[in-house]
Amino acid sequence: MLIKRFALPILLCILYPSAVLAVSSTTSPELAAPLLTTTETNKEKVCAIYPHLKDSYWLSVNYGMVSEAEKLDIELRVLEAGGYPNKAKQAKQLELCTRWGADAIILGTVSPDVFYDNLNTWVGTTPIFATVNELSLNKEQNKLLKGVVGVDWYVMGYKAGEYLAQKHPKGSGQTNIALLLGPKASGGTKPVAAGFYDAIEFSDVNIAVSYWADNDKELQRNLVQQVIDTPDIKYIVGSAVAIEAAISEVRAADKMQDIGLISSYLSHGIYRGLLRNKVLFAPTDKMVKQGRLSVIQAVKYLRSEPYQLKETPKIESLTPDTLNKETIADSLSPSAFRPEFSVNQ
Repeated sequence: MLIKRFALPILLCILYPSAVLAVSSTTSPELAAPLLTTTETNKEKVCAIYPHLKDSYWLSVNYGMVSEAEKLDIELRVLEAGGYPNKAKQAKQLELCTRWGADAIILGTVSPDVFYDNLNTWVGTTPIFATVNELSLNKEQNKLLKGVVGVDWYVMGYKAGEYLAQKHPKGSGQTNIALLLGPKASGGTKPVAAGFYDAIEFSDVNIAVSYWADNDKELQRNLVQQVIDTPDIKYIVGSAVAIEAAISEVRAADKMQDIGLISSYLSHGIYRGLLRNKVLFAPTDKMVKQGRLSVIQAVKYLRSEPYQLKETPKIESLTPDTLNKETIADSLSPSAFRPEFSVNQ
């Protein structure tokens, strides 16, 4: 049965290697899984799981991991859950990584506490390295956690709010904004919102409307259109997906001079917006660097080398006048890069 199941993919690998490469880089990694080699090697096997690859944030994390895996000469397998609501799917992906024989798993969780008391159900004793998103575990499950890479997303939200608060201090006159930060209870949205609220508390910035939805381009575009139809909105503050949509929608509505755009994090589209003075502000937590650091942590652990248990890149504030090449290189994947689901397999 096993031979029959894998005979066709193996034959395709031999006859049409370029087609196999195309499948592995563009299809769901679960569908591409039979194309991944299971032959024994001396390379460390690391499995990375992301909440999604819908935007360039996680694409840039992916680039950091892939390039570092190539540099360190390890096997890397990448899976993505397809969105923050997909808790059950991510749990199954943890199990899939374990069945693959991963020596370590790098986890960008879909929700902070989704594996709070049952992580070992899915991974057994496989060491876990949390990346980007906070991973909350009870005392017993925490024994599996061997490293953390990420920033406090409260600070990301605070910096966005601080930028507005400085422009519109108390007594300057009420300034209405719309808030489109993404999914209400998932990923980094909660701490971003908390930081933003605290930063504007003693200013004249007023949140006139707040809309919440998954970071899907069309969902966010629909919300942006609602905001544009709302009277007296001076700024849209949102996720990179929302603000990327807002760039074109605000331009189409001929309101570029009326509505300012502020992103809660950086993406390729936001970077282009900053370059062209269409986006006023975005903080960056250096996604490429986070991807690299997570792979470095896992490999150093597996090679019994000393490493930092927690790595926190410095959050940088970006405006059209403060774009630094090194910061951008630590933040964004090259424009031609596409998602890669395997290295050295």
